[in-house]
Amino acid sequence: MNLPEVRGKLLLNEPLGPYTWFRVGGAADALFIPADADDLAGFLKTLDPAVPVTVLGVGSNVIVRDGGVEGVVIRLAGRPWAQVTAEGDTITAGAGALDSMVAKASAKAGIEGLEFYAGIPGTIGGALTMNAGCYGAESKDVLVSAWGLDRRGERVDYALADFGYTYRHSEAPADIIWVEATYRGTPADPAKVQAKIDEITSRREQTQPIREKTGGSTFKNPPGHSSWKLVDEAGWRGRLHAVTGGGAKFSELHSNFMINPGEATAADIEGLGEAVRADVLEKAGVQLEWEIKRIGRRS
Repeated sequence: MNLPEVRGKLLLNEPLGPYTWFRVGGAADALFIPADADDLAGFLKTLDPAVPVTVLGVGSNVIVRDGGVEGVVIRLAGRPWAQVTAEGDTITAGAGALDSMVAKASAKAGIEGLEFYAGIPGTIGGALTMNAGCYGAESKDVLVSAWGLDRRGERVDYALADFGYTYRHSEAPADIIWVEATYRGTPADPAKVQAKIDEITSRREQTQPIREKTGGSTFKNPPGHSSWKLVDEAGWRGRLHAVTGGGAKFSELHSNFMINPGEATAADIEGLGEAVRADVLEKAGVQLEWEIKRIGRRS
């Protein structure tokens, strides 16, 4: 695989497990951490169109399979990708900015409406891709516009309406690598905004296994149902799937969160999810849909 010259980091056969919250998975054929948007654009323009490209954020909502990822994995990490600025009632954030940092910036600027981002363990790029949300709010409620680069390295601009957002879904092409987003909230007392963020943070700490090796919400909520309740009623809360030690399981604290309590493999974790999907379908007649993204080759 011939790769273009870059200013950022380009690592061959780089293990991806350390870049994910589950701490599992094989290596990327190549991992590219671009220095900035120009570096990324130049790379994409020169890269052979036949080479697969996969974007990895902070790895909070993804399973990297044990066989690794073909082609180039792009990770938008570092200060150039994480800038957050406020002006008036708007917040502009880089795709590599943590959702929680955007929430904190909105509080500091006295902008209400983005507090829910304090409860999402990911980056703005991922939030744009899946219309991330929690506690009754979604990205579509506050997003104004975003821009990114397509597979050819050309800039594309999207207004909110262009995304075609529905629940955890966007109609935007999957090959767009988001670079920056602009949000609009409502002017408010910074202390009031911070108090809401503190409430969300406290609630999350009490109800989610955030200090475990986890991937966040495993399944989307089917219409008229709560995934956690379906998993719970099927008897999977806290139940190990693998016979040997280190197997994956659903958390005792929140039954829609899978965790890696020991040395589970990606196959253990994905296999658990598929077993639960089949069991819930048989017992409740409801098809659970993955919210966690699974990427790469099975070993």
